[in-house]
Amino acid sequence: MAEVVLSGLSKSFGREAAVIDMNMTIDNGSFVVLLGPTGAGKTTTLRLISGLEQADSGSVSIDGRVVNTETPAQRDVAMVFQQYSLYPHLSVRNNLAFPLRSPILNTSKSEIERKVQEVAEILQITGKLDNKATELSGGEMQRVSIGRALVRDPAIYLMDEPLSSLDARLRADLRIELKRIHADLGSTLLYVTHDQIEAMTMATHVGVLEAGKLVQFGSPRDIYENPNSVYVAGRLGLPRINILPADMFAATSGRASTIGLRPEHISYGEGIDAQVKRVEHLGDQTRLHLQVGEHAITALSPAGNPYQAGSTVKIQPMNPLCFDEHGDRIAGITL
Repeated sequence: MAEVVLSGLSKSFGREAAVIDMNMTIDNGSFVVLLGPTGAGKTTTLRLISGLEQADSGSVSIDGRVVNTETPAQRDVAMVFQQYSLYPHLSVRNNLAFPLRSPILNTSKSEIERKVQEVAEILQITGKLDNKATELSGGEMQRVSIGRALVRDPAIYLMDEPLSSLDARLRADLRIELKRIHADLGSTLLYVTHDQIEAMTMATHVGVLEAGKLVQFGSPRDIYENPNSVYVAGRLGLPRINILPADMFAATSGRASTIGLRPEHISYGEGIDAQVKRVEHLGDQTRLHLQVGEHAITALSPAGNPYQAGSTVKIQPMNPLCFDEHGDRIAGITL
């Protein structure tokens, strides 16, 4: 385990800037998720840390030493990719043992056996150790792929969207497993995803990337409750935050151009008229899809849902987020 520090890190591919002057500290033992859409620079950041790409400028420090000139093996990192990266002709046991047989690690046979058994128990695949990789389900193959990293006991684990190719149920199961593994091992982990649910449920810290720039870094709760821009506000939260004209509900100080309303921050009974276009019953909650003029609004219905499609309700905001004309957050302004 180790602290990882990125200082002024930049990388371009031709004229395309992939990572721009990134400064970030990944604390020892933390679970950091890099969140952003395709092309935001998430995977490039991971590859710069691992040594698979060389930075144009800036530095990567692992455990207090600058590693810019070190090879991936010298940096002592372990990577898990979106694809399973298993040897299909080998058993699960030999797939897990393979990294430990590297001459660089020089691991004894007894230590290999101990670590393979330990990781298999953590991943709950002890009954599959003698199976060929091709005999496993998709979720089991991804567990083995993660296990190939876990046996290494590296300075940091780097994971590049390892759950994105799985179905929804397996993703949910493995999210829980990864969080449990992190808690059990106390490891340092950097995880890349475009999935906000993975960021909210697993991370101790989230770094939001936009076009190669780290635009906000903090706990999932802090970023959800205190986003510094419209862009960041839209990256976390499901359903997505409603971005509306600042003067829709009431006059403002004049500085705010738009407001952000989370679906749970809309109250009923007073305010302006909204037409209920659609009602979504989701078991644990009911969503209302509303229309106010040309603006569509998603809101959470109160318990019991007294509203039906086609009806009109009065709504007003609770604790809206205010943004200026550039989309930057304005703190301290209320409607």
